[in-house]
Amino acid sequence: MVNFNFKERYNIDDLIEIVRLLRSENGCPWDKEQTHKSIRMDFLEEVYEVIEAIDFDSEDMLREELGDVLLQVVFHSQIETEKNSFDFSDVADDICKKLIIRHPHVFGEVTVESSDEVLKNWDSIKKDTKGQKTFADTLKSVPRVFPALLRAGKLGKRASRANLDFKDANSAFKSLEDEVDELSKAIKSDDTALISEELGDVIFSAVNVARKLDLNAEELLTQANEKFILRFEKVEKMVSANKEKMQDLSPEKLDYYWNKAKADK
Repeated sequence: MVNFNFKERYNIDDLIEIVRLLRSENGCPWDKEQTHKSIRMDFLEEVYEVIEAIDFDSEDMLREELGDVLLQVVFHSQIETEKNSFDFSDVADDICKKLIIRHPHVFGEVTVESSDEVLKNWDSIKKDTKGQKTFADTLKSVPRVFPALLRAGKLGKRASRANLDFKDANSAFKSLEDEVDELSKAIKSDDTALISEELGDVIFSAVNVARKLDLNAEELLTQANEKFILRFEKVEKMVSANKEKMQDLSPEKLDYYWNKAKADK
């Protein structure tokens, strides 16, 4: 058993110490084996669970999941502490300095009139501090590991800062129609590589339409996924009520049920 001071209420220093003990010689075998890469997906999953808590508007769930995310931050920091690279205090120091630098209207003499000006200043300062000399550099800095729809939206937004953008949603939609036409031609050509390329262009164009409408493509697809599940469930129930099996029905009959479910708001 490790030497630990049990309390009624713990703080961030206690969390740091607990993680240190878990990875110490007499700690937990599993925790001691972990690396940045081995728990990489754990971090992502915990963040998604925070998002789910927000969507559910659950304060208890949010409190718990934020703790799980904080654990990931402390855990990764501890791994670096053991390598004498940096520790949690360095992480906290970096983010504090970043916030101070990027809010000159609060911690400096800069005056702003709106949130738009704040964002413009933020982007400009971010570009300078990260050594991004061109607009292309800002696009390249969008992480490849982002969900593709989210990344596409950010790429389009950053390209717009260089004035490379659609005039409005209608012009973006016209581009989408053109891409759909190109996809149709590619499908007829039976060229798999061309079909893949054009289908990707269609999806990217759809993201641009969403962006010009001030909508988030990632959230829209999430909603569409949930709608699909609900309609599928309705179809399955209707088929079952008629003592039929979905796998035995023709595509035409399933379309009939699908349209019926779709009409049932």
